[in-house]
Amino acid sequence: MEPVKVGLVGLGTVGSGTVNVLTRNAKEISRRAGRGIELVHAAARDIAKRRSCPTDGIALTTDPFEVVNNPQISILVELIGGTDLALEIVQTAIANGKHVVTANKALIAKHGNEIFAAASEKGVMVAFEAAVAGGIPIIKAIREGLAGNQIQWLAGIINGTGNFILSEMRDKGRDFADVLAQAQELGYAEADPTFDVEGVDAAHKLTILASIAFGVPLQFERVYTEGISHITREDVKYAEELGYRIKHLGVARKTDVGIELRVHPTLIPSRRLIANVDGVMNAVLVYGDAVGPTLYYGAGAGSEPTASAVVGDIVDVTRTLTADPENRVPHLAFQPDALSDLPVLPVEEVETAYYLRMRAADRPGVLADVTRILSDQHISIEAIIQKEPALDAKEVSIIMLTHTLRERQMIEALQRIEALASITGSITRIRVEQLGAA
Repeated sequence: MEPVKVGLVGLGTVGSGTVNVLTRNAKEISRRAGRGIELVHAAARDIAKRRSCPTDGIALTTDPFEVVNNPQISILVELIGGTDLALEIVQTAIANGKHVVTANKALIAKHGNEIFAAASEKGVMVAFEAAVAGGIPIIKAIREGLAGNQIQWLAGIINGTGNFILSEMRDKGRDFADVLAQAQELGYAEADPTFDVEGVDAAHKLTILASIAFGVPLQFERVYTEGISHITREDVKYAEELGYRIKHLGVARKTDVGIELRVHPTLIPSRRLIANVDGVMNAVLVYGDAVGPTLYYGAGAGSEPTASAVVGDIVDVTRTLTADPENRVPHLAFQPDALSDLPVLPVEEVETAYYLRMRAADRPGVLADVTRILSDQHISIEAIIQKEPALDAKEVSIIMLTHTLRERQMIEALQRIEALASITGSITRIRVEQLGAA
């Protein structure tokens, strides 16, 4: 059988890793795919640049559309990132009848609905395992391995930069700004770290995971997103005292009235396995009604870990080249005409517990005022820590854990508490998730 011809757009970190894996493991990949896979054409901004991968036998060009329009190519691999040029490349490839493999989470989260519709019309596949959690095969696990389950919820550490920062803050008692600077020096964070530390990157990935878990259209614009830049080393320390660890978590939960989609700092009980995922590693915890909780752990980024997922998709596409389009695994796990219109809930309707930290005047009656406001909103308290003030200090830190409540109750309560003359500045609020079997 003739080898499958592959074209690649983007020869950066992941692109070079993909070439290396395809080259090094060519025989093993052929045994798995049932036929050879040959990378024959690739586009890069600078084709004269010295690279960490072999390019012998690969026609190089600076024009990505030369690759997209090459009639020999059956599978187009898009690894340039971004959403403008990448969208045009992917749309053109589909129009040309080519299958597409991409690692582009922003592209799928924002434009996946239209991309998949176009692919279905042309009878081609769009594979995107590498778009979420790097080398962890989480999309395949949910879409295929857990196909017999109703997924009730999932929670993931799906951005390695944020996880590295919070791990260093906890282990070494460092401030956010110091660790962020180190992350940038190590190459874990970009010069502009907004996408990582403010949760945008994780929101892209959560959008994709929720769609394949619950069978709903991709709805990135409805993900509630909150970053970690306001987290202090005091918060990390107090969380430890209470038996928790702070992680930047993406949470998707299906309820009777809608779906929760949220990315935010979260207190997790320190005994949970996912709470002990440190450094730049990723992990996703999925709860299905039949299987219960399952945890998927591994490298969430990097040249060859991500290339592992890209090549896995190339093999999957190769295996199904001769299959009828109707018999292929659906892009979003559910048949396109069976997607649910279950709404995404506004964050005010989410139910969770909370960690609160506030600075209060060190005088009698202050705590009573705070607890009275919480009681008025039917908010019950699970634990309180009140730190002794420093010598001659006029303020004290008060830390609270609440039981589960609706977010709008907490919003109203915090507005009233912050208005008290005895409370200084804004109150730090971090959501708490138990991530147990229930």
